[in-house]
Amino acid sequence: MKKEVREFLTSRRARITPEQAGLHSYGSRRVPGLRREEVAVLAGVSVSYYTRLERGDIGGVSQSVLEALARALELDDAERAHFFDLSRAARATGAQPRRRRAAQRVRSEVQWMLDAMAGAAAFVGNDRLDLLAANQLGRALFSELYAAPARPVNSARFVFRDPRAERFYDDWERVADWCVATLRWAVGRDPHDRDLSDLVGELATHSEAFRTRWATHDVRFHNVGVKHFHHPVVGELSLSLTRMDLPADPGLTIFTYTTEPGSRSEEALKLLGSWAATTEAAESADATDRS
Repeated sequence: MKKEVREFLTSRRARITPEQAGLHSYGSRRVPGLRREEVAVLAGVSVSYYTRLERGDIGGVSQSVLEALARALELDDAERAHFFDLSRAARATGAQPRRRRAAQRVRSEVQWMLDAMAGAAAFVGNDRLDLLAANQLGRALFSELYAAPARPVNSARFVFRDPRAERFYDDWERVADWCVATLRWAVGRDPHDRDLSDLVGELATHSEAFRTRWATHDVRFHNVGVKHFHHPVVGELSLSLTRMDLPADPGLTIFTYTTEPGSRSEEALKLLGSWAATTEAAESADATDRS
């Protein structure tokens, strides 16, 4: 955890110039961004104290100092939340063993809710970007992901390890950035999740694109936005994403994809729904015949 804290603070310091922080720049600069002493001045702490914090010794730091550092480093809401998560994790005493989480169960009532969203593609995911449940239209939208044999389906694994991903996502670069920033945030929240750390290790081993992004230590919230797809059945789709956490199911989130009424994407999504219904009916009939 000390390494996480050190690299996060260093990366945030490096992106801010003295001019942005309202400081006068003096002398040659061996590193980009602010010097340690400049961050210390902005946060109202001594240089030696900030140096200790940047080394990762952040476990006993007061709330007021954390807030001052967040302001000095101009952290946004997602970065601030991540910074406080790292602080809480560092505050834990003793070595924490990595643990595997029990399989997350999607309650029947949640699946019923997904199925009731007939005009939207919807699925339930977790912090590791697993797709744990979906409605018919959600499975159809992400049919490329479901084509892979591994379960649960994982968005990050598809984005960085499946060659079809760059064609499926018209804005692949943005999606890749989002995947890494979400996983980085998840690691800060639960650094002892073995399944999560194994996934990060797998992606870092097999994908240069993932390694490059992981090294930036960027985090962000992704609650709304517009996603652009090139679906193999219906072609181009521009869908509005909305994220809704499930308070009764900690760690689980509903994601919905909807379209603007009257748009070309609305027609394409309806066509995709018809294709999904026909396909699933045919598969069900084949299963019945085999039995």
